Amino acid sequence: MKDSKLNITEIRASVGLGMVFSLRMLGMFMVLPVLTTYGMSLHHANKTLIGIAIGIYGFTQALFQIPFGLISDRIGRKQLIFFGLSLLILGSLISANSYSIWGIIFGRALQGSGAISAVVMALLSDLTREQNLSKVTAYIGINFGITFAIALIISPIVTREFGLHALFWIITLFTIICIIIVMFFVPQETNHKFNREIGIMSNSLLKILTNDKLIKLNISIFLLHTLLMCILIVLPNQLQYLGFPVSRHWEIYLITMIISFSLVMPIIIYAERNKCIRHIFLFGITIILLSEIALRNSINSFWILIIGLQFFLFAFSLMEAIIPSLVSKESPLGYKGTAMGFYSTSQFFGVAFGSSIGSWILTRFNIEGVFLFCILIAIFWLLISLNIQEPQYITSMNITLSNKILAISNLEEKIKKQPGISEVLIITAEKSLYIKIDNKITNRNKIEKFLACIDKINN
Repeated sequence: MKDSKLNITEIRASVGLGMVFSLRMLGMFMVLPVLTTYGMSLHHANKTLIGIAIGIYGFTQALFQIPFGLISDRIGRKQLIFFGLSLLILGSLISANSYSIWGIIFGRALQGSGAISAVVMALLSDLTREQNLSKVTAYIGINFGITFAIALIISPIVTREFGLHALFWIITLFTIICIIIVMFFVPQETNHKFNREIGIMSNSLLKILTNDKLIKLNISIFLLHTLLMCILIVLPNQLQYLGFPVSRHWEIYLITMIISFSLVMPIIIYAERNKCIRHIFLFGITIILLSEIALRNSINSFWILIIGLQFFLFAFSLMEAIIPSLVSKESPLGYKGTAMGFYSTSQFFGVAFGSSIGSWILTRFNIEGVFLFCILIAIFWLLISLNIQEPQYITSMNITLSNKILAISNLEEKIKKQPGISEVLIITAEKSLYIKIDNKITNRNKIEKFLACIDKINN
């Protein structure tokens, strides 16, 4: 039985890369709640250009996410991480020294072009044993939601005290810290290996793009972030209009996010335990629709606005956790890394589209028009999701095989016959066994014992 405790290399990799991921995402999120209000003081600023400044980061992130992941397989992980972080620093410095909205737009575009999320996950895979990979990737995933909440809370405080440009100086500082962490704390990759559960495969892009279940999930994450950005475009101005000063917006974000997180985790645990993710998925979309209806009717009511926001942030946090779980469950065996790459790309395209279209509607019409658009989006999302199926409650894993085991005849058939194994894929060139298992019936230790047993019999 393999040791499942994290060794020193895995601890340094997970903590170091987790900090890199969090600090980088914190820098991105910090700008979102305040640019719509404080950004209007920039030269040539208008609501449409503010929306572009917010969304251009997501657009360049989406554009370069998959290419960065593929290139890192050729030239190495750390080199590409340094390059991506350097682009983030350059974009942040340009934004920090720009007093025109056009300078902010250009800086934000450069910030987003350093799309290293897939590369960070690939390096994590290189430095972590397969039996511990699920633990460390879960740790990284949890950081995403926490980072979003922290950014919403602290950015209004920082901007009030030091101004909008201070955010970009803070992002620059965070990015320098990230470079130092990668350089001196994260271990050097000595065993570059490709793991289909993490890495992106260029020859499988079409397979993922034509998968009906994954298409719906990618549309879902796109729409979720479209709705988020539309709300963040109008919310600060609406709170101001209702008499709540920008300097105190963090209080609302803090309370609503604490309530959201406290409700989400028990629901997710319940859904997994009772195998009812489909119902929770539809419940989440329904709550989003109700929240948008409440927000549209909150034009002259502060408390209806708060109720609508609370409903939305609760449902957003719920869906942000459920959708990647469904992508993981529905991904074809051996193609989860590619599927997650498209998931991230769809997510960032949602950020870009939502901020741009939200600002355009706000400029051409009004706040009610933005919320009406959100209501229509939520209805469309609910309608296309009604026939979504309950996923199989299985786990994907990868086991490295020796040459002796690979030489065993009918190996794939023998593994398939074992209890709790639903799918098997053996990639001889990678010396890898990819399987989907039911954790209630079997686990990694049982499978490894079985492989050791048939290896002994054949010898």
